[in-house]
Amino acid sequence: MPSPSSPGTAFAVPAIRTLALVGPAASGKTSLAEALLARSGAIGAAGSLERGSTVSDYDPLERRMQHSLNTAVMHMEHAGTRIHFIDTPGASDFLGQSLPALEAVETAAIVINAATGIEPMAERMMDYAASRHLDRLIIVNKIDAQGVNLSALLAQIQARFGKECLPLNLPDAAGAKVVDCFYNRDGHSDFGSVDAAHRALVEQVVEVDAAFVDRYLNDGDIDASELHAPLEQALREGHLIPVCFTSARSGAGVAELLDVIVKLLPNPTEGNPPDFLNGEGDAAKLMHAEPDPAKHVLAHVFKVTVDPYVGRMGLFRVHQGTVTKDSLLYIGDGRKPFKVGHLFMLQGKDHVEVPRAVPGDIVAVAKVDEIHFDAVLHDAAEDDHIHLKPLDFPKPVHGIAVEAKKRGDEQKMWEILAKLVDEDPCLKIEHVATTNETIVYGLGELHLRVLLERMKETYKFEVNTRPPRIAYRETITAKAEGHHRHKKQTGGAGQFGEVFLRVEPLPRGGGFEFVDEVKGGVIPNQFIPAVEKGVREVLALGAVAGYPVVDVKVIVYDGKHHSVDSKEIAFVTAGKKAFMAAIREARPIVLEPIVHVEIAAPDSAMGDITGDLSGKRGLVSGTANGANGSVVIRGQAPLSELSGYQNRLNAMTAGQGRYTIELSHYEAVPPTVQAQLVSQHQVKDED
Repeated sequence: MPSPSSPGTAFAVPAIRTLALVGPAASGKTSLAEALLARSGAIGAAGSLERGSTVSDYDPLERRMQHSLNTAVMHMEHAGTRIHFIDTPGASDFLGQSLPALEAVETAAIVINAATGIEPMAERMMDYAASRHLDRLIIVNKIDAQGVNLSALLAQIQARFGKECLPLNLPDAAGAKVVDCFYNRDGHSDFGSVDAAHRALVEQVVEVDAAFVDRYLNDGDIDASELHAPLEQALREGHLIPVCFTSARSGAGVAELLDVIVKLLPNPTEGNPPDFLNGEGDAAKLMHAEPDPAKHVLAHVFKVTVDPYVGRMGLFRVHQGTVTKDSLLYIGDGRKPFKVGHLFMLQGKDHVEVPRAVPGDIVAVAKVDEIHFDAVLHDAAEDDHIHLKPLDFPKPVHGIAVEAKKRGDEQKMWEILAKLVDEDPCLKIEHVATTNETIVYGLGELHLRVLLERMKETYKFEVNTRPPRIAYRETITAKAEGHHRHKKQTGGAGQFGEVFLRVEPLPRGGGFEFVDEVKGGVIPNQFIPAVEKGVREVLALGAVAGYPVVDVKVIVYDGKHHSVDSKEIAFVTAGKKAFMAAIREARPIVLEPIVHVEIAAPDSAMGDITGDLSGKRGLVSGTANGANGSVVIRGQAPLSELSGYQNRLNAMTAGQGRYTIELSHYEAVPPTVQAQLVSQHQVKDED
């Protein structure tokens, strides 16, 4: 087994490869990473998920759950080539971890479990990789699993992803080994003759170059070693999506996969360069970094980790120039550069210090407080408006309300949540003033459960959780009058204030108006603000169901005062009670938020989704065809009916559905719902 060179060894840009292992959970990405590391000599022996000894799943929570929750960056050397690769989580809840990994590599390696076939996450990652113009490689893992039909699976891959998905090697001896069919045209495999697969590959590759087509037609075959340039072109254009067969468990195909990575996958000068934008908004111009070590630095931060002991660390891919220890780098449009004190290549949790990084290298810097996800690092002040074309992340809409278990810990809770949100672009935190709640939004129940576990394990901080309150509102539908006399005698100076007022409904969205029509000084001017204060207390706390009152006009027109006993507190109370009395006579209603909802799902699930939405008081306003047999359904629904909707959508779409919501307007709740809300408020008041 080869021994790895020193991490400080300089590799020329053409001798660097980068790839991300992406795809569904349980496809064996982590085990495959272990097998590659062991085969290359980067580690002595492959670890196991069961023993919690893998390089990439080093987080205690990952070891306990026995699947990846974070991206892990690793590197190895093989045949004079440095290979950077990233192991990513497979659950759709962690797309905020797996999608940014695509920004750091030339090749997306989609791993498919031979036993379970093409799963939604494999389809999703293929589509994302295509949208970012990455070279794609399909790795069929677990080929020695009992009862698998690999030829049928290859046919399914070609049916779903296109005839350009062609095997570079074929399984043999019931998946115990693989046979090359790119360089080799002789022999047999479990699929039959190797020659047919070889010819299909060569024909697919030469199609991109007319000169090679002529040679192939005249000579009948071309030595595969001559096809490097057209092969790279075919990979860049998506004209060829190679398929490799492996078993991480037995090692079948692992050595061959290493050779494929080195010999056939693109180096940083051969892949499609990522789309950078120079400028902001519509004025931004498309530009590409040049993988030249001599040019000024352009690097992209695709991951940030915040460790309570190590501090903030930014992982970045160098796209242009050379970063060395002591380099001065700007962060985005920051005016002050930071000095690179230490430069690391990561091997899972281990930090391996290196003296330099060139285009293609994936490295990290620690203890730089200003570094953030998606930042562009550069060493020239004029590059401060360069940024990478944004990724299309799914929007987090699954929320829970959190509160510190101990009073006074609210600030600490916010600081911890902010650190965790910094690590994942698909987490969001906000304080909802209308319900006075702190809400954390994620992509699903598992996503948020892991967040809470991290707070507990990493930061030793626990919170109480509950479903977010629906931001109901109260309003009135008729004019009415209210009156209250507040009189209190306690032995000394008393309290006295009397208020007469009218209420009128305003149009939806009209807010609140307060009008003073008092004549003759029956309520002295200095007490009018006290009346308004009492009214506003009801606006905030509600009159019938405990929710804020909106869209109402209050007119104070009469009252009485006492020259000795009238005080501000008396008119606050009188205004409050008079307003509540008026509301109860003004046919009050409870309003609920109605949201625009947009659902992307397989076309086959459209009937179930529209039926479910209609059954939840929703209204479908339109549908449109999406990409690859999907459909986009648009409509409106009460927010209260969408509690736990992602779980329902998962059940209807086999996990392939996603939705986004946006507030549209407020509407009156049905009478039965209003009666329930009023009853709950009365019980709460009695308690």
